Amino acid sequence: MTLLQQTKQISKKENFSEKIFKNLKDLLLIIYCFCKDFITEIKENVIKKLPLQKIDRNHPPIKKGKLSVAEITTLAIFRNFTGHKNWADFYRHIVNYHTDDFPNFPNYKNFVKMTNKVAIFGKEILDFFMKFFIQKTPEKDCKITDPTKLKVCENKRIFHHKTADGFAQRGKSSMGWFFGFKLHIICNEKMEILKIKFTPGNTDDRKGLMQIWDDIFGMIIADAGYIGKNIFTKAKEKGIHLFTCVKANMKKLLTKEQKEILNKRSLVETVFSVLKLRMNLETTLPRSVDGYFSHYVWVLVGYQFKKFLKNIDFKPLSA
Repeated sequence: MTLLQQTKQISKKENFSEKIFKNLKDLLLIIYCFCKDFITEIKENVIKKLPLQKIDRNHPPIKKGKLSVAEITTLAIFRNFTGHKNWADFYRHIVNYHTDDFPNFPNYKNFVKMTNKVAIFGKEILDFFMKFFIQKTPEKDCKITDPTKLKVCENKRIFHHKTADGFAQRGKSSMGWFFGFKLHIICNEKMEILKIKFTPGNTDDRKGLMQIWDDIFGMIIADAGYIGKNIFTKAKEKGIHLFTCVKANMKKLLTKEQKEILNKRSLVETVFSVLKLRMNLETTLPRSVDGYFSHYVWVLVGYQFKKFLKNIDFKPLSA
């Protein structure tokens, strides 16, 4: 029985929102229902954003894939729940345990190409989650911001790396030099991501923040790297209270309440720990720029989807 047939069968028997997630199979159905409904709503708008493909008479047309966009999107999100840190291991898991759900499953090479191709739908889902969390977050609550490095290769391979050449740049973090990108995020106290921005590795942290704070109001907590006269002025003009740590050479006393507020900066570090250590956001495996950003998008969508499940009427996963 295919995944679509199982979904129709369950929807006839009971209210899907009241179903208990007893295993990964149930979770797979939930993700598929969400993706199918979401993609049906936005598919026309996404297609309009795509560039028109020119007719190439020297090459035959690309063969239509055996999996639907909703099924590919479902699998790309589902990987974040299975614990597999790369596409190869996840592909073997699907082939071994979910052949009944996806009887026309393609080979590994075509599967990876399809996940990269539909990443634009993943971006739309990610934007939806961020807008949802922004609307749900009270203005009085604190927001926390920070960047993290995303290296695309080891330092010893910088001069030989060609995959992201022209996009990635050499930068420096608290852990030393790296070659890759920076991920700037703003999250709330529940560690739900409100805004993200990818920049080259040599981008100033303050410039990254100013590109993503448009829809954010209230207090934003940041580290001492964001201190600067211009950024405080611009934040005030937008109705934002940018509250930062003090540098070692600054003579400024903090009250007990201010120290407690600054301690909330650890929340954004927890977000980065989950993304990078548990979900393997930082990787050197992709062999194209599209592969890198497709991987980043699907990991972020998976993280946001886990947070999204806690905000709707589903019952919690049973042990």
